[in-house]
Amino acid sequence: MLIKLAWKSTLNRKASVALTLVTIAISVMLLLSVERVRQDAKSSFANTISGTDLIVGARTGDIQLLLSSVFRIGHANNAVQWQSYEYIKAQRGVAWSIPISLGDSHKGFAVLGTDASYFSHYQYAKKQHLTFAAGRPFHNGQEVVLGAIVAKKLGYQLGQKIVISHGMGNTSFHHHDDNPLVISGILAATGTPVDKTLHVPLSAIESMHSTGHNKLSRMVARKQDATQHEHEHEHEHEHEHEHEHEHDSKNNSALLHNLDSKPGDLIGSTTQITAFLLGFESPLYTLQVRRNINQYKGEPLLAIMPGVTLRELWEMLDIVEKILLLITLTVVLISLLGMLTSLLATLNQRRRELAILRSVGARPWHIFTLLISEAIFITVLGCIFGVALFYALLIAAQSGLQSQFGVVLSISALSTYELTLLSVIIGAGTLIGAIPAARAYFYSLADGMQIKT
Repeated sequence: MLIKLAWKSTLNRKASVALTLVTIAISVMLLLSVERVRQDAKSSFANTISGTDLIVGARTGDIQLLLSSVFRIGHANNAVQWQSYEYIKAQRGVAWSIPISLGDSHKGFAVLGTDASYFSHYQYAKKQHLTFAAGRPFHNGQEVVLGAIVAKKLGYQLGQKIVISHGMGNTSFHHHDDNPLVISGILAATGTPVDKTLHVPLSAIESMHSTGHNKLSRMVARKQDATQHEHEHEHEHEHEHEHEHEHDSKNNSALLHNLDSKPGDLIGSTTQITAFLLGFESPLYTLQVRRNINQYKGEPLLAIMPGVTLRELWEMLDIVEKILLLITLTVVLISLLGMLTSLLATLNQRRRELAILRSVGARPWHIFTLLISEAIFITVLGCIFGVALFYALLIAAQSGLQSQFGVVLSISALSTYELTLLSVIIGAGTLIGAIPAARAYFYSLADGMQIKT
């Protein structure tokens, strides 16, 4: 009987109750959304690179190697010799390997040198493979594949020619004008650093660097010839250098069309890469090969497990999580205080109503139960509407968050933790509702019949 009366009393105050419901619903939606995004962002961050068992680079810090090879942040202090890469990838249990060469850029975007295995084995999120929004992978050393953000921001299309610059950053004073690359493909958005990367074959990287090396060598040689030989011999030496350059260019041009060419095949190349990724036939090989790499005698190398290192990096951002949760809880508290204000404001107007209930036999505890039941109704309804808004928001924002920020939102039932948060909100609403209920409890019949003005 009291529950039915409380429900009708709640419906009788539509305007104030509706405003309180909206406030609580929005705060609940915000709390659940922040919590779900926080959890899924943590999961997506840990899956920025997925399916890769080890990342191997020159010996440095774990996080530094991760940032430079996966996020393109910072620079690797040293490189890995190609011979070391060939030796390690031939070890027992290695299913695939992806070489990575960094150090060049294009209008502020990182350029990554690799081979065809990158498009076959590189994975992100929950083991999702790279897909093409347009075009195809590079087929020779004169082609480039763009990430989604690179193509969008620079307005590039398939078939355009671009020039790579030496060095990272927005400003470069050395452009590889002799080796323009044709855009052969544009990757679909992943929400990872892949979107901000230009992918070129290793042969293109080596060709660009070897061309620069040959230019410098010829300049130095000509200067030495000019000071050491007489004028009548200069033409002969220049002819020899031009013939040598023509011979080197022909060799490099032929190798540019062969994706199987290795660092060192091109004249003047450095025979080095920045890092490489490894995948194993079985997880049992991971720790064994990692230990062997870290003890490798050929050169100081470091092998890290990306999943573990990503979690360590996320823990450094733990303070941000706590701040977000604190802000959201503050919003929920404010909405509950708004409900308290609404109940207290209407309580004075309802004193005659409560007095009439007392006159027909309602006891003080009936009045208390009536008021606290109304507070529970409002809080529970606010939570229900908040959950509905929460799922509507998830559905609307799912694709955008994944493509723009790499956060894969999971549209699933509320977790135990989320249900606990709702229970805490309902409990807090009940406690807050007890304040006006306690005041009504002590109202006397005479006070209700004689309203003070």
